[in-house]
Amino acid sequence: MRDARILVDDLTREQKKADQDVEQVKTRRERDRSRVEQGLITNPKDLQRMNHELESLDRRISTLEDEELEVMEKLEEAQAERVRAEREEGEVVEKLAGLAESRDTKSREATAALDQQVDERASALGGLPEDLLALYERIREKQGVGAAELRARQCGGCNMKLNAADLGVIAKAPADDVVRCEECSRILVRTAESGL
Repeated sequence: MRDARILVDDLTREQKKADQDVEQVKTRRERDRSRVEQGLITNPKDLQRMNHELESLDRRISTLEDEELEVMEKLEEAQAERVRAEREEGEVVEKLAGLAESRDTKSREATAALDQQVDERASALGGLPEDLLALYERIREKQGVGAAELRARQCGGCNMKLNAADLGVIAKAPADDVVRCEECSRILVRTAESGL
């Protein structure tokens, strides 16, 4: 986009300069032609030299006008490219704004969900013994997860099948006893699907 603007600006300056060059040579040609037509040049050699100069000025004007046309064509192409680039930039800006809005919405939703989880965790922790919470936090800090479901005789933390002896001990333990996996040391949460 920036390059397209710079090119248009450069070509606009170049076109103005070409216009000025053409006008300057035309003005000189008209002045010389007027002097010849008014009879101000009477010396035949000077008149011949002036006619050659007028022919030279006509050729110069033709060359300058051709160059001016080339610059005008380049300027038109550059302006079309700038318009295309501006349109693309507008589309990108619009898309970015939409993505930013979507990101902000998702961020607000995630923050709200996290706040809800924190509130639910706080209420779920209410009434749990302090020593159990401390044990859970120690295990969680080391392994990332402090407790795992015992499901179909398998620890949900390390995915190891518990042997019959360990299962027998867990099955005989009171429901409020804290039982742990022998492999990963996580607290095992017993449910109806534990397979005890």
